[in-house]
Amino acid sequence: GLCLLVLRLFIGVHVFLVSCALPDSVLRRFIVRVMCSVLGLFVRQSDPRLRDTSVRVYIANHVTQFDHNVINLLTSCNTPALNGAPGFLCWSRGFMELGVTGSRAELVDSLKVYSSHRANPPLLLFPEEAATNGRAGLLRFSSWPFSILDVVQPVALQVQRPLITVSVADSSWITELLWTFFVPFTVYQVRWMPSVTRRAEELSEDFALRVQELLAMELGVVSTRLTAADKAEHMKRLRHTSPLSFTPGSQPLAARPRVPSSLAAVAPEEVRITAMAQRVKEVLPHVPLEVIRIDLAQTNCVDTTIANLLEGRVPFYPESEEAGTDQPAPSTSQPAAAFGVQSSVVVPSSKPATKQFAKSPVERHLSLQERKRALYDYARR
Repeated sequence: GLCLLVLRLFIGVHVFLVSCALPDSVLRRFIVRVMCSVLGLFVRQSDPRLRDTSVRVYIANHVTQFDHNVINLLTSCNTPALNGAPGFLCWSRGFMELGVTGSRAELVDSLKVYSSHRANPPLLLFPEEAATNGRAGLLRFSSWPFSILDVVQPVALQVQRPLITVSVADSSWITELLWTFFVPFTVYQVRWMPSVTRRAEELSEDFALRVQELLAMELGVVSTRLTAADKAEHMKRLRHTSPLSFTPGSQPLAARPRVPSSLAAVAPEEVRITAMAQRVKEVLPHVPLEVIRIDLAQTNCVDTTIANLLEGRVPFYPESEEAGTDQPAPSTSQPAAAFGVQSSVVVPSSKPATKQFAKSPVERHLSLQERKRALYDYARR
C-alpha cells in the first residue's frame, strides 16, 4: 500500500505538470483523464449529449474536495475560489481567482461580468458550500449562485470508493488526496440533467429550492434545510465535546433510575436487597419487611423468597392492621337524605383482611379469588 501511494504521488506530479503545460483543449482533457485512470480516478458520464453548450452556469452537489477537477475532465469550466488565501496553492488546485474579498453581492457582480463574456468557460458552482458524503441528503442551497443568470444546468455527482468512506467530515484536502491515492480506485459518476429556467417573478431563494429538489430526486436523497453553517457548528461541538465511555450494558444517564438521597450512602448490595424486598412486600403485604430482607439475603431471588413465605418454610408473624385506619364514615345517598329516609346500605367497618395462603395450589387459587371478590365489593361500597 505504501509503494502504491508513493507511485501514485509520482504520477500525480506528472499529471499536474502535463495539465499546466498543455493548453485547455479536448486533447489535454483526454490525456489527463487517462493519467488519472492510472491513479485510480475513473470518471464516467451518463450521456454527454445532455450537456447544454449554451448554458453558462453549472450547478452540482458537493461530495469531495476534487469535484471541480473531475468535472473539468469532461468539459471546460471554472470554479471560483470562495475560501482560502489566493496564490499558487489556490491555482494549483484548479480554482479561479477573481480578486474579490468582499461580500457575496460583490462576488455575484464579478461573476455576472465574467459570464457576460462568451469567450470565458462556463461556471461550475456548488451551492451547498460544504462537502458531504452524498448518501443521506443535500445541504440547503445558497441563493447567490442562482442570482447570476436565469438559466442553469444541474449536474448530479455520485462517488463510490471501496473500503473507505468517500468524504470524511472536517478533513483537509491533503488528507483526502492521500486517501484517494491509497485506495485501489475511486469512481465518479456524472449525470447531466436538463437545464432549468427561472420562472417569471421567481425569487432566487425559490429558484435555488426548486433546483435542490430536482437534484435530490435525481440522486435519491433527502433535500434538507441544513446549511453549511449548521455543519460547521456541529463539527465545532464535536471537537469540543469529550468522548464518554459507555459499557455495553450501561444505560444513558437520563435513562438511569434515580437513587433516593437516603440510600446514596448505602452499599449497592443493600440498595438491591431493599428494592427486591419492596417487590416481595407488594405481593405479600402482611409479611414483615425484615423477614423478607433476611430471606432475600440468603436466596437472592424474589420468586424463591415468595415461594418460601407462601409454603411456610420461613416462619413469621403477620403484621396486624392498625385499628381505625380504614374506617370509612357512614353515609347516605342523596335521594334518601332529601326525603329524610335513612339508607339501609350496610357499610363495612374495615378493609378485607389479608389471609394466609394455603399450601395446596388449588386452595391458594380459591383463596386468591375470594380475596379479589372481597376487595371488589369493598371498592364498590
